[in-house]
Amino acid sequence: MRLLMISHKETWESPGSPTGYATTGGFPFQVEAISELFNETFLFVLLRVSPPPSGLRPLAGRKLSLRALPEPSGVDFRRKLALLIWLPRYLPSLWRAIRQFDAVHVPVPGDIGLIGILLALFQRKPLFVRHCGTWAKPQSLFDRFLFWLLERIAGGRNVVLATGGGTLPPSSRNPNIHWIFSTSLKKAELESMPAAKPWRPGEPPRLVTVSRLSEEKNVQSILLSLPALQSRHPGLSLSILGDGPARAGLQELARELGVSDWVVFHGNCTHDEVLRQLSASHLFVFPTRVREGFPKAVLEALACGLPVVASDVSVIPALVGECGKTLASPEPENIVKAVLELLEDHARLPRLGLSARQKASAYTLEAWQSEIARHLRLAWKDIPFERP
Repeated sequence: MRLLMISHKETWESPGSPTGYATTGGFPFQVEAISELFNETFLFVLLRVSPPPSGLRPLAGRKLSLRALPEPSGVDFRRKLALLIWLPRYLPSLWRAIRQFDAVHVPVPGDIGLIGILLALFQRKPLFVRHCGTWAKPQSLFDRFLFWLLERIAGGRNVVLATGGGTLPPSSRNPNIHWIFSTSLKKAELESMPAAKPWRPGEPPRLVTVSRLSEEKNVQSILLSLPALQSRHPGLSLSILGDGPARAGLQELARELGVSDWVVFHGNCTHDEVLRQLSASHLFVFPTRVREGFPKAVLEALACGLPVVASDVSVIPALVGECGKTLASPEPENIVKAVLELLEDHARLPRLGLSARQKASAYTLEAWQSEIARHLRLAWKDIPFERP
């Protein structure tokens, strides 16, 4: 069976990649896993012309081919205008490709993904949509339309999976929309990964966070908690992995608080470097104010055996469980309280780390791939679908 994927994911040219392109985040791992389910996979992505960030990973997979279309320029209203110019030029290519392939997979949200959904519906192709953002009450007009559309089309040969989890289904309007977790960890990688050493009294605690540096991710609250934490544990440090528009402001805040000597901004890191930094730390802190879908950063911290302090939102309480502390409100004083409680009960830290690794073992790429395959086999009974 031949699959066409259409994604808004930004990519950069990469001579060392088998496809000639690379990108950031967990997308390359997931593309590879999905491609292994099909005899052939073709991927449309967007080519970004800006200098590539650090931490790129090649896009590769089983019999995977790729075409990178120029990314529409601008953001918000300017991007919508650019899309009006982009569509007449590249819409025919998308239409012809959909006609040639057996089924279509579209990760959303994203304008190009929405276009892919509509074209696949017009051609009545078997459709697999994976909502990779936050499945919550939609705020923008675009999100409201996307949610309305997915709730209308899910079922039959249209498979719709929402990233996240919980005891209640994603949609009360359509029970055919199902949860799917998110991961970039292979089973072998998890099993071979060195576990973080539990903190012991007398050594400076090492905190770590992995996040896009934006205001709503609330890394500033971790920085604001550091003076109080250092008054109890001199030398306590923080590693910040990730980049974003708030980085300069966070660096200035660290200087104002007098903690910049104990804070390291690593920027975007490769997957391997993220795992290495996590394994070298004692506690993972994630005080997001965003209703996260399924935060891979929390999962990777658990896989490294780190107790977690994280916001009480979305699937995080079920994911963290007894492996750390959840924050009813991600304010600095609550971070201080949670971190100190974990450090004061240091005899439990080795058990928390072991529980964290056991919890993460259920969320491998292989398990993710199998769950997707199960849904596709149930929906696409009338067309051959076998893992090669």
